[in-house]
Amino acid sequence: MTTPEPSIVETEVPVYKSFDDMGLPEQLLRGIYSHGFEVPSAIQQRGIVPIKNNLDVLAQAQSGTGKTGTFCIGSLCKVDPALKRVQVLVLVPVRELAQQIETVAKSISEYMGISVYSATGGTPVREDSKAIDKGCQFLIGTPGRIYDLMNRNVLSSEHIRVLIFDEADQMLEDRFKEQVMCILQRGFPAQTKIALFSATMDTDVLEVAGQLLRDPVKILVKPQDVPLDGIKQYYIPLDSEDWKYEVLCDLYQQLNINQALIYCNKRQRAEWLSEKMIAAGFPLYVIHGEMDTEERKRRMKDFRTGVVRVMISTDMLARGIDVQQVSLVINYELPTLKENYIHRIGRAGRFGRKGVTINLISKDEGRMRDEIQDHFKIAMSELPSDLSSLNL
Repeated sequence: MTTPEPSIVETEVPVYKSFDDMGLPEQLLRGIYSHGFEVPSAIQQRGIVPIKNNLDVLAQAQSGTGKTGTFCIGSLCKVDPALKRVQVLVLVPVRELAQQIETVAKSISEYMGISVYSATGGTPVREDSKAIDKGCQFLIGTPGRIYDLMNRNVLSSEHIRVLIFDEADQMLEDRFKEQVMCILQRGFPAQTKIALFSATMDTDVLEVAGQLLRDPVKILVKPQDVPLDGIKQYYIPLDSEDWKYEVLCDLYQQLNINQALIYCNKRQRAEWLSEKMIAAGFPLYVIHGEMDTEERKRRMKDFRTGVVRVMISTDMLARGIDVQQVSLVINYELPTLKENYIHRIGRAGRFGRKGVTINLISKDEGRMRDEIQDHFKIAMSELPSDLSSLNL
């Protein structure tokens, strides 16, 4: 039996169907269209203007719905290009997500003369110090590195106008929660506005929201409302976990894969699977959070550019990572948290693009499959024998 998520009452907000109607600065608008945004997504239609208008925001929005664009555009409106101090701080759980947001924010702010930088573990602190001293105005970082910079008095919160928590539900899990709380205890100006973006509104998120946010605008983009219509979801029922490897190799040989992500739940399983497949002659990479920073960075770059077309990953790459060419997600194991299922399969359908998910499901995972289908109101079909119909 699953525990229902706490409910929140959605705020009635104006819906803006065009970026032109939002009253955005001209140079920012130019950057939005130059970046390739054309029509705002559901969360962008509702969330950009409240941030621009100096309001706190609590938004439930899944990856793939355009939330990075929402908080980047909204908070860039608040940056004074003449003030060479950090004015926007975005906190995220992993470096890959920080770097991706950095890329989007740089692109959107191209014509504004604003300095954007990401600070994460694994790079020398002196590089971060140098960027902040030179006048970084829009800073994205992981909790550990941001707290370290504050503790060293390199980063001051004095001029921060907007504080954003991306993937807030993950940020408030045990491994990040203490660091996040330490950052908040450093103190922020009374006029600092806060935006929490979370995939789920669990008790921890709502508790922190209640402590931090003042009369927030509450926006819900529920999991079942996320546009996943373009992602076909299949499963292969297996009597034994031991059969998964052979089935995966068989799939790999039969499918014409453009780019694919294969998910495992733990680092050890991901590494084991990678070693077996590479030894069998399959060209691919594995990536996980305990890997050397530079190696992770190199592998992500090769995957984004198509040098390597298949990546085995833990849930580190389930959230927020946007590799637009990914057309196939294979769940070697169903996630232990049902919310991560939506995050994973969303890698294959960014902003409504077509994609395919194939779930390898042992008898032990049948219950989790049923929970996922019931919770998200989705239906997985058994994989057809004719794989040519998948159109990868």
